[in-house]
Amino acid sequence: MPHRCSTSNRLLASLASIVVTIGAVKPAVAGTATGAATEWTQVLNNGELVALVGKSGEQIQNQLTQISQLAQQIETQLNIYQNILQNTATLPSHMWGQVESDLNQLRSIIDHGQSISFSMGNADDVLQQRFQSYSSLRTNLPNATSFSSSYQTWSDTNRDTIASTLKAASLTADQFDSEEGTMSSLRSMSETADGQMKALQVGHQIAAQQVAQMQKLRGLVSQQMTMMGTWLQTEQTDKDLAQARREKFFSATAPSTSGGEKMKVEW
Repeated sequence: MPHRCSTSNRLLASLASIVVTIGAVKPAVAGTATGAATEWTQVLNNGELVALVGKSGEQIQNQLTQISQLAQQIETQLNIYQNILQNTATLPSHMWGQVESDLNQLRSIIDHGQSISFSMGNADDVLQQRFQSYSSLRTNLPNATSFSSSYQTWSDTNRDTIASTLKAASLTADQFDSEEGTMSSLRSMSETADGQMKALQVGHQIAAQQVAQMQKLRGLVSQQMTMMGTWLQTEQTDKDLAQARREKFFSATAPSTSGGEKMKVEW
């Protein structure tokens, strides 16, 4: 009996120690489980936060891209507006030269004395008055007095016409310096034109200068033709007068020689 009692006591003691051990371990296991659950929650929360941050970064990147595209569009529009303003800008000054004044001087200088000029509206009438035709000379042959006056008129007309033509040529030669200065300014403006409108305006002014030069050239050529026509008219009138006198001489009736009178012939 004593032996059984001792054995029973040892079993009870062992069971008690196991229970105590289990009781002691249980809280530890429970604590470990609770701690693991808290850590996993934190991990999940951190993952969601990272995902949210990633999404926010993508949104910010998209917004930055949109802002960059908008800035490029604005820059493109500003460049377009700048080109429009540049191409529609006008010249600050215009170089027309003294075209009208030069042409007026040319007109006034050729209307000199008894000269006949291309600017005369009645140049044909003046030629007919000063240089009679062959038929007029035949019917009204000038005598010594009228011929002297007519010759003086012819001489003055030719001399004044030649002089005015040479003066006109000299005038245009004197205008070369001012014209070259104008063209030099236009060439400089053409080289520095920074827009389509300015380039067109410079081209327009150069074209206007070319027209002015053509007008002056036309004036010189016209006056030269007038001078040549006046000279030829004088030569022709002189020939007509000589021919009219010859016809009068040869058509004159020979006087009778019985009375001893001499024949009078007008030259």
